[in-house]
Amino acid sequence: MTPILPAPAEVLDLLPDAVCVVDAEGRYLFVNAGFERILGYGIRDVLGRRAFDFVHPDDRADTRAQASRIMQGQEQRHFRNRYVHRGGHLVDMQWSATWHPAYGVRIGVGREITELRRTEQQLEYLAHHDPLTGLANRHALHQALESALAQARIAASGLCLLYIDLDGFKATNDAGGHEAGDRLLQAVARCIERVLRRGDVAARMGGDEFVVLLPGCPDPSDAACTADAIRMHLSRIDPVVPDAGRGIEASIGIACFPRDGQDTRALLAHADHAMYAAKRGARAVAAD
Repeated sequence: MTPILPAPAEVLDLLPDAVCVVDAEGRYLFVNAGFERILGYGIRDVLGRRAFDFVHPDDRADTRAQASRIMQGQEQRHFRNRYVHRGGHLVDMQWSATWHPAYGVRIGVGREITELRRTEQQLEYLAHHDPLTGLANRHALHQALESALAQARIAASGLCLLYIDLDGFKATNDAGGHEAGDRLLQAVARCIERVLRRGDVAARMGGDEFVVLLPGCPDPSDAACTADAIRMHLSRIDPVVPDAGRGIEASIGIACFPRDGQDTRALLAHADHAMYAAKRGARAVAAD
């Protein structure tokens, strides 16, 4: 016995993905039930309306460019954009689409990837940030420094690095435990951020070491002023350890391009050495 097949439109309504058909001007001619399940709009809501009207404003230019390529015969797969759901929230979509010139229509099949995109963003964040403090990590600092150096060479300008090491952190960590040490590092990160200008980058290198990148800062005296401001803010931190007193001290080394190095490795090494020299100097003063 030959099975009775449902009509094509009914088959499309069984799909979990969104299916839509638009004319050459981008007006909806058809959407399936999956489109309504994902975006909240049924055929009566969209029929005759332009698809771009439902796309997030920030994504419309790219979506139009994709539509133009599709109509030139370039089948598009895995194109992503965001739609505004009928309820007002955003929905991340991934589309595959093709143009059928004989019928004058574009056919698109879309899948919601909101959760996938959220996971990707979290992974992207973790790849470039220190998970404890939220500052840039070592990898992100190297990328930022390479970019800043390239700009400095083109503009014949300078930049400075501050290499920061907390004095006495180990004693604080040992006395208060790792949780107290973590809270202290987070407080230090917030102090450093309060001093930064737009475009500056603060990174945690690991342990209790931090680096601040100051693009467009050719004057070592300006970098020294930033270092003094960081010290002032650190002095107001409660180290969260009983009987430890208030305030955190830090040794800070400064390196400036092009005076102290021409590349990332040389600048970081110079700043690191300058930091240890400052630490030795502070110990000598304390011993006297």
